[in-house]
Amino acid sequence: MVTTEHPPSRLRAWMLEGLSDMGKHGGLTGPHAEPEPAHQGQRWWRVMCLTGVDYFSTLGYQPGIAALAAGLLSPIATIVLVIVTLAGALPVYRRVAEESPHGEGSIAMLERLLSFWKGKLFVLTLLGFAATDFLITITLSAADASTHLVENPHLTSALHGYQMLITLLLVALLGAVFLKGFLEAIGVAVALVGIYLALNVVVVAVGIWHVVTAEHVVTDWANALTAEHGNVFVMIGVALIVFPKLALGLSGFETGVAVMPHVRGDASDTEALPKGRIRDAKKLLTTAAVIMSCFLIATSFITTLLIPENEFKPGGPANGRALAYLAHQYLGGAFGTVYDVSTIAILWFAGASAMAGLLNLMPRYLPRYGMAPHWARAVRPMVIVFTLIAFLVTWIFDASVDKQGGAYATGVLVLISSAAIAVTIAARKARQRRWTVTFAVISVVFLYTTVVNVIERPDGVKIGACFIAGIIMVSLLSRLARAFELRVTSVTMDPMAERFVRDMASRKMRFIANEPDRRDKAEYRDKIEQIRADNDMPEQDDFVFVEVTVTDPSEFEGGLTVHGEVMHGRYRVLSVESASVPNALAALLLHVRDLTGCTPHIYFEWTEGNPFANFLRFFLFGQGEVAPVTREVLREAERDRARRPRVHTG
Repeated sequence: MVTTEHPPSRLRAWMLEGLSDMGKHGGLTGPHAEPEPAHQGQRWWRVMCLTGVDYFSTLGYQPGIAALAAGLLSPIATIVLVIVTLAGALPVYRRVAEESPHGEGSIAMLERLLSFWKGKLFVLTLLGFAATDFLITITLSAADASTHLVENPHLTSALHGYQMLITLLLVALLGAVFLKGFLEAIGVAVALVGIYLALNVVVVAVGIWHVVTAEHVVTDWANALTAEHGNVFVMIGVALIVFPKLALGLSGFETGVAVMPHVRGDASDTEALPKGRIRDAKKLLTTAAVIMSCFLIATSFITTLLIPENEFKPGGPANGRALAYLAHQYLGGAFGTVYDVSTIAILWFAGASAMAGLLNLMPRYLPRYGMAPHWARAVRPMVIVFTLIAFLVTWIFDASVDKQGGAYATGVLVLISSAAIAVTIAARKARQRRWTVTFAVISVVFLYTTVVNVIERPDGVKIGACFIAGIIMVSLLSRLARAFELRVTSVTMDPMAERFVRDMASRKMRFIANEPDRRDKAEYRDKIEQIRADNDMPEQDDFVFVEVTVTDPSEFEGGLTVHGEVMHGRYRVLSVESASVPNALAALLLHVRDLTGCTPHIYFEWTEGNPFANFLRFFLFGQGEVAPVTREVLREAERDRARRPRVHTG
């Protein structure tokens, strides 16, 4: 009976467009994809604007969050934040740029330190927090953009009460753009960042002018600060305590490393050592951090002194839009509206950068682990999934900037803490004692900040835990569903192995699957006698043994190298190393068939024990019920029964 494969529907073809290309060269698309050819790119300051739409856009809500968290101490707490940024996060990520110049980030650094399932689970946990960071960036940015729209004096009467709907529409618009196709848009990022920072310079300059000309403002603030906290040491102590609540101002460093492949570097750069790219990426990170630090200090100062405390509270006109409030207050409705439009644009584009980060991050790890459905390699299905999750998060947090601050800060801090730990280990391996101590201290600071943030605002770790649980559950189910895939990407045979195969091709090709034990003469002699007895075979037939040594069973795919050797002067043995015994055997049989045009036969003995327990051994440790699993892998890989290698079990 001949079956005809029907062509996929237009919708399915559109949804899975580019599926076969995903995973090549790291499987990245969108703004964080590696440019090709490898050493062509953009000047570092232009790429800085791409990460800047995420980093600089936090000015839209950071001053208001700082005022709510620290009150009158907001400027002092912000100075603490700036010190941690310049003396802590910046050195860490400059080192990350050295260690992973192709945009892999700190997660890849830590992945290299761990193997087996503990490494995979650790990376999946970090991916959960990274998903928290990027997804909350999308929802928080959209929520703040809608706040600027709703609170605009010209629109507030018409849009009041519709913030949730507007936020969902902005998230949906973001998803629609990615469904259409998101091209690299560094030029747009440069324009948005340039306009936004220029407008902020005007607002800050006018705000400082009003603070300086109205002397009582500074005096009133200083008196209130002294009355509330006593002396400067108490102020510093309280500022250190409330500092974790301001951790949103640390966002953007992970994105800064992710966009590294776009940095042009030097013509002499190589893929193995792109010195120019690393140098310019460090300029990118340093310049962005210095610009942001200056704005953070200035904006926290003017917003705290010029905006009444009640205006920052939820429902107040300065909540989530402190600088926009000042723009309208001191520069008029026209300038304020222009500022609102600029803020909405950069906040929305920050969501686009975060969406691209998600689309880059998941294909980088999950398919390689075998922990993603086949369609997860395509952009559009993942866009729909992330958009729906963003809808849910927006609804859970009621489209509130303040309510999402804790979740966002948790994601940011976990990633920065992991980066600090990664560079500490890297410095220790390089035997750089001074840097090891420095990075260890920085790690302690960020771990403390993370723990305090989690204790005070557990929403972040709760949603992070949901993402982690979801990713691990989906990953394990996907790996289970793909358990019988042929995972070997290539097969290479040494000259002796090829000689064995060519010699067998002149007669019936018979292999014996043997689990290597003592590897003495008796082991091979007894195995042949057992196979002949179990299968009632004549003595003149000869065999080649195949022995698979399991390496790291948590790896999903990889190449196969086959070594041939003659044991004890008479027994021919093919030795391979693989993450899975059945997959290695199936791949070898198919390769031999294609190489010789003959159908190979392989002989097993049944595995003793419970079949379910043996399957779990295969799933987790690459061994177990080898014979039936090998046959199933062959059935999945070769649908034509006439061409399928033969599996015999006695």
